[in-house]
Amino acid sequence: MSITKKEFAERRQQLMAMMEPNSIAIIPAAPLRTRSRDTEYPYRQDSDFFYLTGFAEPEAVLALVPGRKHGEFVMFCRERDRAMEIWNGYRAGPEGVVKQYGADDAFPIGDIDEILPGLLEGTDRVYYGMGKDKDFDRQVMEWVNTIRAKVRSGAHPPGEFIALDHLLHDMRLYKSKAEIRLMQQAADMSASAHTRAMEKCRPGMMEFQLEAEFLHEFGRHGSRFPAYSSIVGGGANACILHYVDNNSELKDGDLVLIDAGAEYQHYAADITRTFPVNGVFSPQQRALYDVVLKAQLAAIKQVKPGNHWNQPHEAAVKELTKGLVALGLLQGKVDELIASEAYRRFYMHRTGHWLGMDVHDVGDYKVGDAWRVLEPGMVLTVEPGLYIAPDEETVDPQWRGIGIRIEDDVLVTEKGRKVLTGKAPKSADEIEALMAKVRGGKKQPGRKPPVRKPPARKPPARKPRRVA
Repeated sequence: MSITKKEFAERRQQLMAMMEPNSIAIIPAAPLRTRSRDTEYPYRQDSDFFYLTGFAEPEAVLALVPGRKHGEFVMFCRERDRAMEIWNGYRAGPEGVVKQYGADDAFPIGDIDEILPGLLEGTDRVYYGMGKDKDFDRQVMEWVNTIRAKVRSGAHPPGEFIALDHLLHDMRLYKSKAEIRLMQQAADMSASAHTRAMEKCRPGMMEFQLEAEFLHEFGRHGSRFPAYSSIVGGGANACILHYVDNNSELKDGDLVLIDAGAEYQHYAADITRTFPVNGVFSPQQRALYDVVLKAQLAAIKQVKPGNHWNQPHEAAVKELTKGLVALGLLQGKVDELIASEAYRRFYMHRTGHWLGMDVHDVGDYKVGDAWRVLEPGMVLTVEPGLYIAPDEETVDPQWRGIGIRIEDDVLVTEKGRKVLTGKAPKSADEIEALMAKVRGGKKQPGRKPPVRKPPARKPPARKPRRVA
């Protein structure tokens, strides 16, 4: 299961159809990045480049030239080199790029300084993502200046640079059927990994040992790498939003928050689950957990065609604020607390983001000054949370050091929504039942969460009745 050559070709044609006449688009591959001395990080192709080509090698440049007589799809790549391939793996080479990836023309990357200025010459506009790679920015300007130096000889340099992102990233926002299938696979293997983590978790484990369990599950299903740096935060570490040290002991009586997703064929999943290390929520943990879950379910209901981007966030904020008031962590009227953003002490991030080839995927959240309207094919995360810092002196000590987030990946469909990550246990009862089952024990009866009620008002004193 993968994206077909036909779909990659359709993407290129769609992009070129949106470009102004007499223009060229230039997209470089991601560079290799040094990890230490002479070792590099595992190579991952630039998402824009891969979206248009399916080509996963470094040291490559894509040029799209609408209307070019000799072919619109031009690639520059590394040449075949037997010695280098023995050391570092096979290369497609220019001939392979034509045969395997459908390029109209392909040239050695070493010839780019001679050939690309000729493709630029005579065009009016260059579509390019300026500012992402300073070295490549400089190279593009050198090519343009080479043409400018020949103006007196009749050369015609491009006169305008246009941001490629605006067109390309809007395309990427709408997922095709093939992309949705890949994202569902990434979601399924990620849900399986979160389930495995719940099954394997025990007091006394280290956070990195629990991380190893779900990384094993990713790899077992065909994902070589996580989509982002995984978060395994036990106890108060869950109150650090981007905690990635993952080096503390998981303690009996604490919760553990895992934010982790697999990447599969360049498409990301993104799931967060929070569960008790010992398999049973304390009354305080369950009370806060149920508030977050209620907020998440309310937000998911707002994911449907015609609603705007911010409606899931608004729904989550309302439920979180109501829950915080009911538990006594905030005091006041819900509407006023929302207006003053009082909830931000305990919920300081947005409720979601776009998801796709990048975990924080591309696409505008506003069109003009208005929130973007949700449409079929868009995929977003829904991830409300509550984080009561261990040094939060404004609340009762029983709540301090508890961090909870619940996150799912949601596809906007024609009639509503589909939760792609629904296979990962989510309700407190489901989690406790699963963890009890693998421990060979029985799930403890659910406890009713403590809800702080406002103090009862004393009835007004009655005046003595006058007796005539």
